[in-house]
Amino acid sequence: MQSVRDIYSAKKTAAKPVVSFEFFPPKTAEGDQALLEKHIPALLAVRPDYCSVTYGAGGSTRDKTLTIVDRIQREHQLPALSHLTCVNHTREEVSALLEKIRSLNCQNILALRGDPPGGGEFKPAPGGFEFSADLVRFIKQSGNFSVGVAGFPEGHIANQQGKHADWQHLKEKVDAGADFVITQLFFDNADFFEFRDHVARLGVKVPIIPGVIAIVSAAQITRFTQLCGSKIPPGLKARLDQVASDDEAAVKFGIEYATQQCEALLRAGAPGLHFYTLNKAHSTVQVLKNLGLAQG
Repeated sequence: MQSVRDIYSAKKTAAKPVVSFEFFPPKTAEGDQALLEKHIPALLAVRPDYCSVTYGAGGSTRDKTLTIVDRIQREHQLPALSHLTCVNHTREEVSALLEKIRSLNCQNILALRGDPPGGGEFKPAPGGFEFSADLVRFIKQSGNFSVGVAGFPEGHIANQQGKHADWQHLKEKVDAGADFVITQLFFDNADFFEFRDHVARLGVKVPIIPGVIAIVSAAQITRFTQLCGSKIPPGLKARLDQVASDDEAAVKFGIEYATQQCEALLRAGAPGLHFYTLNKAHSTVQVLKNLGLAQG
């Protein structure tokens, strides 16, 4: 199965950007069925280059994450990127997980510090990793994995020293061996451009991929941004207020906004687009159709 590192390398001069999707493991059997039998096939019908599968707080979905990764690769022959976090993992446990990931013919990992279950302050497990850069370094020493990391155009919500200090941490992750960066969702492209240009001046040369979400509900995106620390610009907030009680209108507006955002990102040289799909197909597929990137 192709590595994500090679996917970006092969498309550096291609006319079409790399397109990737993110899924999260559902909490119910009904959700599993809908994701695996309906939404993933609908999304993969537009022929993305790879997909990623998230890891619940504290590693709570570890086994299900790997099950979904395995099914996507076996049933759809699509490279999958497995999330892996520092939370609640000793070095021995991470080593065992890497062996399992390798046994599934998966060579792509998104290395994250992760969120502790129930919120609160992050504390490394005894014998574990304190920083995601340490996890990146350990993974790279454990085999020929393609390793991605997270970037935060507005700074990480838990970083009290400001976004420039946070961006320096990204440089440390890349120096530890990260092959590419996927950003947290954002709605103001100026934040992404400032972030991208700043880390380039620090010496970060790996692909930096903007993370995009098509809004489907005003209330839902407000909750999301409060949790992840992304801001909603005033103009966007005004439009969301107008569709706050009309989810159908919110979906239509979300597709329009994401399309315009992606168009500007691609014009400015973004090497790809990473869509936070919310385990749904319609909005993401429509954005790609609007962009002329739906290949199915």
